[in-house]
Amino acid sequence: MPDEKHRYEVPEDPPIPTYEEATSSQPRSRFGPEEVSDDAERQGLLGTASIPSRTRNGNYQAPSAATPRASEDSEAEFLSLDDGEEETAALRQEMEEMEILDPEEDESGRSRRERLRGRFSKRFQQITHRLSRFHFPRIPWPRIQMNWYQGVSTPSIPDQFRPGCAIVARICGLVLIAALVYLLVVSELMPLGSANFGQPFNPEWVRQQVQEGVDTGRIVENLKYITSYDHVAGSEGSFYLGQWIEGKFKEAGLDTFWHDEYYVYLNYPTKDGRRVAIVDPPEKRWQAKLEEESAYNPPKAQTLAFHGLSASGNVTGPLIYANYGHKDDFQRLNETGVSVEGAVVLMRYYGTQSDRSMKVRAAQDAGAAGVLIYSDPAEDGFKKGDVWPTGRWRPQDAIQRGTVALSSWIAGDVLTPGVPSTKDAPRMPKDKNPALPKIPSLPLAWRDAQHLLHSLQNIGPEVPKSWIGATPNVGSTWYSGHPSSSPKVNLQNLQDEVEKQPIQNIFGSIIGIEEKAKKIIIGNHRDSWCFGAADPGSGTAVILEVARVLGDLRAQGWRPLRTIEFASWDAEEYNIIGSTEHVEANIADLRTNAIAYLNIDVGVTGDKIWANGSPLLRQAWLRALGRVTDPKQNVTLKELWMKDNNALGGLGAGSDYLAFQDMAGTSSLDFGFSGPEHGDMYHSCYETFNWVAKYVDPGFSYHNLLAQVWALLILELAQEHILPMRLDEYAEHLLHEYDNLVEWARKLAKETAYKKFDDKMFLPIRDAVEAFVKLATKFHTWEDHWYNMVYGTNGFEAPGLTLQRLAHNEKMGDLDTRLLDLPTGEKGDREGDHGIPNRNQFKHVIFGPDASGSGYDAAIFPFVRDAIDNGDWGLAERQVRKTADIILKAAESLRG
Repeated sequence: MPDEKHRYEVPEDPPIPTYEEATSSQPRSRFGPEEVSDDAERQGLLGTASIPSRTRNGNYQAPSAATPRASEDSEAEFLSLDDGEEETAALRQEMEEMEILDPEEDESGRSRRERLRGRFSKRFQQITHRLSRFHFPRIPWPRIQMNWYQGVSTPSIPDQFRPGCAIVARICGLVLIAALVYLLVVSELMPLGSANFGQPFNPEWVRQQVQEGVDTGRIVENLKYITSYDHVAGSEGSFYLGQWIEGKFKEAGLDTFWHDEYYVYLNYPTKDGRRVAIVDPPEKRWQAKLEEESAYNPPKAQTLAFHGLSASGNVTGPLIYANYGHKDDFQRLNETGVSVEGAVVLMRYYGTQSDRSMKVRAAQDAGAAGVLIYSDPAEDGFKKGDVWPTGRWRPQDAIQRGTVALSSWIAGDVLTPGVPSTKDAPRMPKDKNPALPKIPSLPLAWRDAQHLLHSLQNIGPEVPKSWIGATPNVGSTWYSGHPSSSPKVNLQNLQDEVEKQPIQNIFGSIIGIEEKAKKIIIGNHRDSWCFGAADPGSGTAVILEVARVLGDLRAQGWRPLRTIEFASWDAEEYNIIGSTEHVEANIADLRTNAIAYLNIDVGVTGDKIWANGSPLLRQAWLRALGRVTDPKQNVTLKELWMKDNNALGGLGAGSDYLAFQDMAGTSSLDFGFSGPEHGDMYHSCYETFNWVAKYVDPGFSYHNLLAQVWALLILELAQEHILPMRLDEYAEHLLHEYDNLVEWARKLAKETAYKKFDDKMFLPIRDAVEAFVKLATKFHTWEDHWYNMVYGTNGFEAPGLTLQRLAHNEKMGDLDTRLLDLPTGEKGDREGDHGIPNRNQFKHVIFGPDASGSGYDAAIFPFVRDAIDNGDWGLAERQVRKTADIILKAAESLRG
């Protein structure tokens, strides 16, 4: 349940920052001028806690007089040999100054020996305190009789030097031990207090601290600032927001901070370069407004409406309505005698084709000259509920921006597929790029679209009832238009196109204590099409709070076993660019060391938990959900999750997980809280802080829950000795997906009249998956052995067992990487020759984006599905064998 201490009043519209505030790279202080910094307080606590207490009551206790001291005996023996007191006193003074002998007591009764011992104690007490906690096992060395030294004379040490030699020997021994500890601990061959075996931070206590430490008020303040100005990718707004995020990472007390920069192809609208107008016949002349009118009152600077990576152009053609822009819609138009050759096609968002880039591609393939896409109130406006400002739904002037690049064909910078976009990287020509559209397009509001639809009344054939959206000012009967009689529409989209626009990703990390190279990566993009309160602002506000909470633990001395890396990506909205370029630049390291990637994009648009990802992360996901309670239903999120579904959804090309999962083989998870379908003001300037505060998450309780889930999930993967990954669940999931593949292929073969279809062609995959199930089940039996050995010895983990555990974890963390189609190392076997044919960026044989439907959707067994989609059943058979071989090889790696 939300903590009562987090009650607050939702503020009105956030103040617009000054230019200096918006562009400042300095983190804002969390404290007033008269408040004491909690960081300073923690440092004060650490300063006293780090000094070992001298005695139980705080007073120093000298060693007992009964303690045998060979060095003192030697001193007494040496002094007794002196003939005169004066000579003795002079010699003693000289030796005291050389610190060979301890000083005598002074007249006050306090000896200089105690003063020197106090200084010596202060210098070495911390080292001795740590050393005293070690108990090295006794090694049973064999007894060896050695008589070789008999008869050999060795030089004797003169009596006057023996006391000094004893002290020097003790110091040398101490230095030797300290050096040994340094090698074992500092170099992390044997970390002090690894995890909870001897360290003061119990994992359960850490989880409780994380949950209790999430501060809703800070999330609110984060989101207010994030939405205070627009921040399109590559713009000054995105750069300044990145600087602010880096400041927040530093304020959180993370260990390291850095950024990487790439030079990528982006486009931007020009104010006078866009036009949509009916130019003929004269009586129907009209021009669209194109912009949103009342997103803020008073008006506030906002992003111009456009499509990311759209083609420039100025075209005029007859207006044709094409429903959702699915290829079947164009086929129906053709069957009714309506050609779209040279036409300006009007279509609506969502429906049977949810991917706007695929809508444009379908129109382009049908011969259209240009495309207009609008938001129909039947999908996301007044037909669904009250519109802003009296409800959460899209008003009639709201516009959905977005990219029209085919992310399922090329992800990242479309001009540099497969390599990072450095300044000097070779670039692909735009006119031959399969991911870029060749015809111009623009988004429209319902305000403008209904005028175009009304202009088509009684022109061309009537459309089916399923093609009809909202009816005010349009009529109950809609018409498709006809190339011979439709009004002529001019679509102008002249834009700035920059081939090497700088973008920046921002990073911060907490270094792991046991395996600092191994890492859990936490990511969220920060660029948005306008103010981005939900997409991605809610996720950004939450990731900053997660970093702060874990940073507070770090300040207390806690460290995870594995490194936690936070990332703020740029240019995700255009084509998942920032994260993809980072993966391409660090591909070898990620394939070796990245254990998991946890992504949040649209963090909160409602109260229903959802997740898509690798089945390998399901156990960690359920553990995190089991600790968090839904405030409305008073049950755990795990109970709600298990009630609705029992599996993670597939990963397509919807966000920054794409390159990690499908290129680097890093097990990935994408999650959040969703609301009613399409009720999210998607990519509109109406997606503001006030909209979230009033209608999406009043009280911000689900933002708080999201921070808890994210932090707990991080802890499951970063601080547990054995990674909570279940390979057997992954294998069982593949059996289910195998059945879906065969059923889908059988249906497609029937639709395309392929008469040679035989279920047996898929058997190699089934055999490989069944072998995987058996090996994975046996693999996890070792974990029972580990728990028995460790907890049966009161938490002691022998070095050999530690090495076995690390190897066990590595096999689990490497599974998704082993499911990539990669070069074998043989001569001539290149990276570019591997991956899905014609889409070889994507190399995972289980997950890939759907190339024929919606790129947002996942294609499970994508190598096989692509071949069948293209009607190449011979290639499909070969891809079945390749997929089976890679699965079997991954399964065989679990032996031993």
